Amino acid sequence: MKKRNLSKKGNIIISVFLTIVSIVYTILVKNIDVKSIGPNNSEVGFSSMNKMFHNLIGSNMTIYKITEFFGYLILLLVVMYGIIGLIELIKRKNILKVDRELIILGCFYVLVLIVYVLFEKLSINYRPVLINGELEASYPSSHTILSLCVGISSLIISRKYIRSKYLKIFDIVTICLMGIVLLGRIISGVHWMSDIIGGILISLTLIMYFKTAYYFNKN
Repeated sequence: MKKRNLSKKGNIIISVFLTIVSIVYTILVKNIDVKSIGPNNSEVGFSSMNKMFHNLIGSNMTIYKITEFFGYLILLLVVMYGIIGLIELIKRKNILKVDRELIILGCFYVLVLIVYVLFEKLSINYRPVLINGELEASYPSSHTILSLCVGISSLIISRKYIRSKYLKIFDIVTICLMGIVLLGRIISGVHWMSDIIGGILISLTLIMYFKTAYYFNKN
């Protein structure tokens, strides 16, 4: 019992710590070393680091489109768990009788969506390249957040819904999808490096909250 309580406290402490780190990092990106190095003289934080990295890798719209495609593939996991939840709801005829793991996962997806919309409105940074001739919000990398959050949460919850003989294949495919999107987002040059770092930090924060809620329920 003591070990379990310590584990719960540890998860909460890590979640709060990552939240603080993500907020502080976002504030720094908005205010430190801000210069007009982006398209149409758009201002970018951490400009020295971002400019150096962008000059090193350039931009590749083909890789960008590939990551868009694989990003949509990862979202199929959301559809899969949504269908499982819908089947349970139809069979049990009461949302309170749907597995709490699925309800927690659904709430987590809503939280990720809220964070996504929030940063679309805030526009901390703009992309280092124009998309269809227009500036687009760049911080944090939304594909990084979506792929990591959906992928890692799927790896956690899949133990209950995927048969053991298929688990290894499921894990490998999911990890490969996340890796392709993350690496592709980095080398495509459609994000500043600070956007990718921010996306990873925010993803880890959100995942930690999901993991905490999921294991609290399980215990």
